[in-house]
Amino acid sequence: MALDIKICGLKTEEAVDAALDGGANHIGFIFFEKSPRNVEREVARDLAVRARRRLAIPVAVTVDADDATLAEIVAVVEPGMLQLHGKESPTRVADVRAKFGLPVMKAFAIREPDDLKKAEPYYGIADRFLFDAKPPANSELPGGNGVAFDWSLLAALDGKTNYMLSGGLDAENVAEALAVSGAKALDVSSGVESAPGVKDTTRIAAFLDAARAAETRNGS
Repeated sequence: MALDIKICGLKTEEAVDAALDGGANHIGFIFFEKSPRNVEREVARDLAVRARRRLAIPVAVTVDADDATLAEIVAVVEPGMLQLHGKESPTRVADVRAKFGLPVMKAFAIREPDDLKKAEPYYGIADRFLFDAKPPANSELPGGNGVAFDWSLLAALDGKTNYMLSGGLDAENVAEALAVSGAKALDVSSGVESAPGVKDTTRIAAFLDAARAAETRNGS
């Protein structure tokens, strides 16, 4: 199975093109006002068109968004997937999935083994999981903080668990992250930036090159 890669928090044509040129197959747009990666819906709409033309899936990332907010995002951006990065309950995830008719990826913050157990009630409800590092104590952002967790924790997962690995990834450590975790899908945001919210096309290319090289070495 080919390695699945999402470059998240994109706001410009240049960044989207760099991600697509490097083989990313998911493009993430963040709709959370506290984030430096927050993007206007109309901008994301145009970038999503760009992604779809090259067969990448636009992903709308929200944090505890209500139905009205999600409805507007879905209507304007037409994402192929919704990523819920807040404290959404299993019931809420099921409701969102049913109301909007889109696959849902539910994010979880990981620091210790018990944190993985929090995903168990969502099995069979969420289409995919995103395992990210727990944010620093002073952060207002649930993700994109540039911190990693112990990737070996993911070795305890059932091999059938469909998830993306996120948190503190960059071109220098992605090969190790893949080797230690056994992940088949990756999500990166701050690790391809020159400053918070500012994507660096060179870093995007380097990350994707490193991930694909590691994939080839691992025989994936």
